[in-house]
Formats: sequence, C-alpha cells, structure tokens
Amino acid sequence: MKRQAPLYVRQETMPSRTINTDNVKLNINQWAEEDRPREKMMQKGAEALSDAELLAILIGSGNTEESAVALMQRMLSECGNDLNQLGKWEIRDFARFKGMGPAKSIAIMAALELGKRRKLRERQERRSVTSSKDIYELFHPLLCDLPYEEFWVLLLNQAAKMIDRIRISRGSIDQTTADVRIILREALLHRATLIALVHNHPSGNIRPSNEDRRLTQQVKQGATLMNIRLLDHVIVTDGLYYSFNDEGDI
Repeated sequence: MKRQAPLYVRQETMPSRTINTDNVKLNINQWAEEDRPREKMMQKGAEALSDAELLAILIGSGNTEESAVALMQRMLSECGNDLNQLGKWEIRDFARFKGMGPAKSIAIMAALELGKRRKLRERQERRSVTSSKDIYELFHPLLCDLPYEEFWVLLLNQAAKMIDRIRISRGSIDQTTADVRIILREALLHRATLIALVHNHPSGNIRPSNEDRRLTQQVKQGATLMNIRLLDHVIVTDGLYYSFNDEGDI
C-alpha cells in the first residue's frame, strides 16, 4: 500500500508590531495609588498635596499630552506659582491652555473665590478694628483682585466693632468718585460713630492722589459736624497699603 506524504499546512507569520508608548498619557486612575491626588489626600491629608495636585482634583483630567497635575503645574508656572495671581484670571486666561474649557475654568475660579470668602469671614469675626492693618486685612480679599477702583466705607460702633461695610462707588482702572453725602448718609442710617474710608489702586501705586486727599478732608469736616469720627482712609493694593492716619494726613 502506497504511503502518502504527510500534509504540511503553511502558516502565515504575522509581523510583530511594536507599540510606541512614548505619547501614551495615563489617566489619573492608572497612576500608582500613592501618586493619585485624591488617594493621597485621603491617606495623608490635604496639607500633603501641592497646589498643582489640589487644582488637579478640581479639574479631574488633563489633555491628550498632559496629566491633570502636569497641566496645573504648567499653569501655575505662568503666574509665578502664586494663587493670588491665579485668582485674578478670567475664563479667557485659562482658555490659553489645551484642555481648559469653561467648566474646568469655572471650577477653579469658584474654588479660589471660596478661599477668598473664607479669609474674609475670618477677618469679619475680628472683635474690633484698632489699626490700619486691621482695615487692610478686612478689605484686601475684597479688593486685591479687582482691575478697577472701588470706594467703600467701613462703619463702626463706639467700641470700634464693625457694623457693616458699604460700597459707595465703582470706577475705572485708575479712578473712582465718591459722594460725601452718600458716605455720611450711610453712617447716619447705620448709627455709626466711627467710619473709615477704603479704596483700591489696581496699578499697585499706594500713594494718594490730590483728589484722594481732598475727599478725605471733605468727609472729615462733614463727619465732625455730625459727631462722627473719621478713623482712617486706607488705600489698598495687593500686598501693600497706605494709611492716612498712620502718615498723619488726618
């Protein structure tokens, strides 16, 4: 009986393919557990996280080239790693970075605003206003990030405790006007016996203008007639302030 030759099945060899992982971005959930901001916060507390890591938690994801943390690190470097400067950004500033749409931008802006309000609340709980520094610390969170001037009056009782603070006017980047009658009316309506004037200089120049000096004297004269004492007039900038009282201008 004739033997048949064995059948050989030819198999096609598939070419091997090398996957380039250089441009593959890991999602936060794929990171080592100790490197994930949320897990790190749960294990070690919020104080163990960098500013970039805290911001990364807010936005949740980065872009196709950067993780959320790397994106936040780059963003912070653009404002000198200063959260106060970041707090001045608007949506159009965030939009310069890939992956930062309106929703993520607003999340960061909202968080920074909450931080500002918390700081402001701590200042409000101060028992009394006894110095120009107290006034500055009370108004700095309100005025430090504004690109335009605002004029406020701080109303105090006889014990120098805050009754209220009233915004009198809002102006331009280098000027605002305030009506002496409106200032004194607010003091009378709230039965304040002490008042302080406060406005900001977005330019960063703390020196008062001639108009600032003129208005201060007008308010002082009008307040004296009503048995109200003008305690101070403080010009606020981001980090510095000018006190009319400290400088002997009242």
